[in-house]
Amino acid sequence: MSRSIPQMNTLKLIFLGAPGAGKGTQAKILSEKSGLAHISSGDLFRQAASSGTELGRLAKSYMEKGLLVPDEVTIRLILERISSLSPGQGFILDGFPRTKPQAEALEREVEIDRAVYLKVPKEELIRRLSSRWICQNCQTPYNLLSHPPKVAGRCDLCGGELYQREDDREETVRRRIEVYLEQTAPLLDFYARKGKLLEVDGGKGEVEVTADLLCALKKL
Repeated sequence: MSRSIPQMNTLKLIFLGAPGAGKGTQAKILSEKSGLAHISSGDLFRQAASSGTELGRLAKSYMEKGLLVPDEVTIRLILERISSLSPGQGFILDGFPRTKPQAEALEREVEIDRAVYLKVPKEELIRRLSSRWICQNCQTPYNLLSHPPKVAGRCDLCGGELYQREDDREETVRRRIEVYLEQTAPLLDFYARKGKLLEVDGGKGEVEVTADLLCALKKL
């Protein structure tokens, strides 16, 4: 893991952004460059479900029923992961919080330095998300914009036929983004009022977004 920016490795960050904004990609890049722990709520849920711990079994019971894991369980999982980090090590929260009550619960326990909002125009989000396709056989993902298959409609690895999930079709994508923006507006306001909101133009290319993000964080 690169430690090229050690002065950043104590920051406590939240990454916010609509589906397709590139939160996971940028969080991973920044983690590798700075030594910050990348804590993805999605990965955390999956790890907890397979851990066999009391908290993990509780989270799994909701997931198996197709229910959202309650805020109190989610925050306990997040705090448990944060407490396992080395003393003084910073982190990036990716996918949490999603609502103002979750943000308030987190702030009562942890002092967040910045909430980084990757702001991307709605039409660009739709273009990115509706370009996702998956192999029917091996489930390898493709993106017709950034990672297209060598042969149209066929998987590079196994030759399987590619298909588009219902979630990635344009009309569904539009609804997902609308819901996200409605739910997240109060969250953005919450961090803006605290002077902790950092907006980064996520509509640029991946390398440019990374450069802008690093430049902004170095000023903290």
